[in-house]
Amino acid sequence: MEKDPLRGNASIPMSYPATYQAVGGQLENGQQIRTVSLSSDDDMIDITTTGTTTERSIHGEELGSHCGVQFIGLQVSGDSDDIPGIGQYEDFHTIDWQRDIARDRMRHRYIIKKKQDSICDLIKGAHDAWSGWVCVLFVGLVTGVVAGVIDIGASWMSDLKYGICPEAFWLNREQCCWSSNETTFDNGNCSQWWTWPEVFSQSREGVGPYIISYLFYIVWALMFAALSAALVRMFAPYACGSGIPEIKTILSGFIIRGYLGKWTLIIKSVGIMLAVSAGLSLGKEGPMVHIACCIGNILSYLFPKYGRNEAKKREILSAAAAAGVSVAFGAPIGGVLFSLEEVSYYFPLKTLWRSFFCALVAAFILRSINPFGNEHSVLFYVEYNKPWIFFELVPFVALGIIGGMVATLFIKANLYWCRYRKVSKLGQYPVTEVLVVAVVTAVIAYPNPYTRMNTSQLIFLLFSQCGVSNSDNLCDYNRNFTDVNSAIEIAAAGPGVYKAVWLLVLALVFKLVATIFTFGFKAPCGLFIPSLCLGAIMGRIVGIGMEQLAYNYPHIWLFSGECSTGDDCITPGLYAMVGAAAVLGGVTRMTVSLVVIMFELTGGVRYIVPLMAAAMASKWVGDALGRQGIYDAHIELNGYPFLDSKEEFAHTSLAADVMQPKHNEPLSVLTQDSMTVDDVETLLKETEHNGFPVVVSRESQYLVGFVLRRDLNLAIANAKRTLEGICGQSLVLFVNSAPPQATGPPPLKLKKILDMAPITMTDQTPMETVVDMFRKLGLRQTLVTHNGRLLGVITKKDVLRHVKQMDNEDPNSVLFN
Repeated sequence: MEKDPLRGNASIPMSYPATYQAVGGQLENGQQIRTVSLSSDDDMIDITTTGTTTERSIHGEELGSHCGVQFIGLQVSGDSDDIPGIGQYEDFHTIDWQRDIARDRMRHRYIIKKKQDSICDLIKGAHDAWSGWVCVLFVGLVTGVVAGVIDIGASWMSDLKYGICPEAFWLNREQCCWSSNETTFDNGNCSQWWTWPEVFSQSREGVGPYIISYLFYIVWALMFAALSAALVRMFAPYACGSGIPEIKTILSGFIIRGYLGKWTLIIKSVGIMLAVSAGLSLGKEGPMVHIACCIGNILSYLFPKYGRNEAKKREILSAAAAAGVSVAFGAPIGGVLFSLEEVSYYFPLKTLWRSFFCALVAAFILRSINPFGNEHSVLFYVEYNKPWIFFELVPFVALGIIGGMVATLFIKANLYWCRYRKVSKLGQYPVTEVLVVAVVTAVIAYPNPYTRMNTSQLIFLLFSQCGVSNSDNLCDYNRNFTDVNSAIEIAAAGPGVYKAVWLLVLALVFKLVATIFTFGFKAPCGLFIPSLCLGAIMGRIVGIGMEQLAYNYPHIWLFSGECSTGDDCITPGLYAMVGAAAVLGGVTRMTVSLVVIMFELTGGVRYIVPLMAAAMASKWVGDALGRQGIYDAHIELNGYPFLDSKEEFAHTSLAADVMQPKHNEPLSVLTQDSMTVDDVETLLKETEHNGFPVVVSRESQYLVGFVLRRDLNLAIANAKRTLEGICGQSLVLFVNSAPPQATGPPPLKLKKILDMAPITMTDQTPMETVVDMFRKLGLRQTLVTHNGRLLGVITKKDVLRHVKQMDNEDPNSVLFN
């Protein structure tokens, strides 16, 4: 039991979720209230009135029927939620973390207290305790199933560009060939799988069949891309892009209604299958995070604890983001670290455990579905585990540096193109743009076998080691395989390898240019796979160079005698892995999560140190050449109000320099007991502020609290609808006791929507501290005072504009509230 400092002689537990108004009011029969007390068992409110010595008691079991009974001067109500919509937010607004977390604590304390009352309340309490785990369990289950469907659908549609399985058209090329008894397949084709020329009774080889294959490739690519872009345009405009910049913004406390809705989920899932199958230079891994967050958002509404509380909902969304990466790469731990390092803003320990559980469930379900049709649940499993030579750290770091440079070039070029798209007429024709990109990509990609094949297959080929079964040009070494189990000897590269290297250089340039134009257009598109592909091509070329160096000069000190035995001591596939990590690290600026994702993705635990070296070098080079990763750059480009917790504020300004309004300008405030409903409505019409400070009077400007615009609108509309006598002349009261008034309409009491503990600071507070408070407390606004008197307000938007101004950027690029 605590004494409430705001309410004289009322002894009330602070945790009780009723709103109570001060002693001194009146009951309906005119008696004055003298004391209000709660008995020690927290079940009884005693109201002692004047004119009688009897105590009026409302017992716990009666409380349900008395909840919300309006006494004049005393009101007991279950929560401020009795006005519909209170506690919710408008679209494109920032949430108030402190208020939402406080509301949840209050609700939790109420449930804990009620637990002793009955078995029913005990069950409710238990349900409340485990609802978070149940919710993330459901999110993991559904995410795993959706990911399995997307993987199977995308692989089948991708193979449709090359041919069909006449015995069972629903099988992709690999599944079609499982029943074949042939030992060698020509370019992965078996007799069961018919290429399109064969369907039209042509041979597989020759000029005619090549032209037919080429045409079919372009037509299917065009159809898939057109369908993907049209679905996004018609049904879910939010389903375009990768979604990770917006997820980061939403997790930082911003509301984008519909971004995580059911239509976005359906269209993004179908659209990403189509876009990947069209052979465009994009991946489905980034959109998987968006899809998982959609699932998390939809399922959170089954649990009101999360569905109705935006701050709590973000805990579920963080876990969902982890599940998204988990199913995209088969990397559950990498997913948790990705959510922690890259997307989440508020990540308590409880969320870490739930994310871990969610990622585990999702990965388990995907493994059960087995979409890749092999014993590995990861995309690019590598069979080799040769130790690397200490000297190789030099080329690994060099790959990191080159990766950082390529990534910076990509980010700058992509941003330039996206800005151009925003300001030019191109932005008005999104579907046409997708079609043009798809046609150009298909026409240029087909002649080169490395760009024609699926990007994931290309990465797997570049990561893999040359063995007996590899018939690709990359493995055209002058070797004699006498024994399948013998060690692979180091050998001179044949003409096929040099041809493959030239084709890979062309593929690198093409993929880089294609991804610049692809990322950010109006179809679902991810960035992980194209980045990995660019790096893998680069790394494989460097790896082949190192291998030939070791073959030609095996005895120099660099290779410390390890290459003199004749065994293959340099593994080009490892260089491809390191290069892939370098470019992806440079593009996204991930470090820890990237390394974990890479070794989970390939199963190459032995190569953690090379991956770490490359990721670190890549990040340093990227940070030196350009401040932001691709996601932060797109957040800034779109003008989202994202206050990055990784950046430092190094300027010496004060709160007084940033607050609104500036000196000598009027401040829009409400007074606690001297404004009418008409006055308040006029203020609401004339201003667009999201909230108003409440002061004692305009003369004194002493602060009482803060009220949100939305809550004020809802409360006035609700009062006019439900309370008799409320009209334009009614006084609006934010205090318990009304000023004496002779006659007139009854006053409108709005104390229950007043935040009586707003975050305040003095006008001399350094902006460094203000920015820190906005970041760490997740503030929406803070009030500025001087000697206890209100001076102004600082909102999140003001802080963002000030940061931009100090960095010599355009402050008006921050678009939203």
